[in-house]
Amino acid sequence: MDWFPLLNSLRIAAISAGIVFFLGIAAAYYIAKLPRLVKGVLDVVLTLPLVLPPTVVGYLLLCVLGPRRVIGAWALEHLAVKLTMQWWSAVFAVSVIIFPLMYRTARGAFETFDETLADAGRTLGLDNRYIFWHIRMPACRQGILAGAVLAFARALGEYGATSMIAGYTPGRTATVATEVYQLWRTGNDALALRWVLVNIAISAAVLLAVNLLEKKEGRK
Repeated sequence: MDWFPLLNSLRIAAISAGIVFFLGIAAAYYIAKLPRLVKGVLDVVLTLPLVLPPTVVGYLLLCVLGPRRVIGAWALEHLAVKLTMQWWSAVFAVSVIIFPLMYRTARGAFETFDETLADAGRTLGLDNRYIFWHIRMPACRQGILAGAVLAFARALGEYGATSMIAGYTPGRTATVATEVYQLWRTGNDALALRWVLVNIAISAAVLLAVNLLEKKEGRK
């Protein structure tokens, strides 16, 4: 059993989750302060990948990053880098797909934060950076942690957009999701089932870890 699809899936999921962790927190923090109308418009735009079919997201990414498109052609001509059909091409797709999960959960956590704690910190002479990292983030850590883990778990199972922008090449771009499809398509149901069970086991372990962390946090 070739373990490359699993290692590649974990690599893509970890990189994508790391990217959207910081982008999602930053977007949630600053957008939560905006006027309601502006916030509503940005919410629609940033959350749209959550409700669009993944294949549509993949198609839109191809329209931007494809070798005959503006960005893709520029990268190919000036950097000699092809932005599609590489293992790391999936990072673009997965990051777009999981960003709304991180953004929405982080924004929900920030909106429930008691602003009087931040005001109290300012009266003590604390700057906004200190208040954010030492007061706001610890108070919102459960929601942010839930968003990060949920985004990572979703990244492990992403198929539609990944298959369109990264394709399927054994030992190069294959992920667990694309491997399962290819095995099923070629009639290898036994091996496909093994990969399904592996994916279920990892996802269950991730969610169990979150539950244990939440229980530990609740006992403090």
